Amino acid sequence: MAETVRYEELAGLLGKMFTSAWRRVTQGEVNLFAQATDDHPWIHLDVERARRESPYGGTIAHGYFSLSLMPALLFKTLEVTGAAAVLNYGANKLRFPTPLPVGSRKWGVFAVAGVEPVSGGTQVTMSWLVEVEGNSKPAMAAEILFRWLI
Repeated sequence: MAETVRYEELAGLLGKMFTSAWRRVTQGEVNLFAQATDDHPWIHLDVERARRESPYGGTIAHGYFSLSLMPALLFKTLEVTGAAAVLNYGANKLRFPTPLPVGSRKWGVFAVAGVEPVSGGTQVTMSWLVEVEGNSKPAMAAEILFRWLI
């Protein structure tokens, strides 16, 4: 269940850490992502070939698949009331240190690293990790920017 805060309380979240629920990566999701982005390398889609030839023993999710899940993971973890809208504003320092294997479980870990007023609302910078169950390195590390508008 998401933690709920009022828009006026965003500044009070500075330094606070959140974790999302675990989520299993499925081949169906990866296939849909490939279709939506027209990005079709065999290492993501060809299960049998990846099992035989991939150094990871199977298919892996696209790096940008991890990035694309950040809003969903955030909004299931943190609900901000009293704002008219929220926008994805961008990403800083984006890296994919280790693959995200299909079938693995991952979760988002994020900390509020910055809160600043902007025209029409508040920009929140979050330090994100996508951690993979059983792996010491994250599948993604980034600073993600959201703007809550009033």
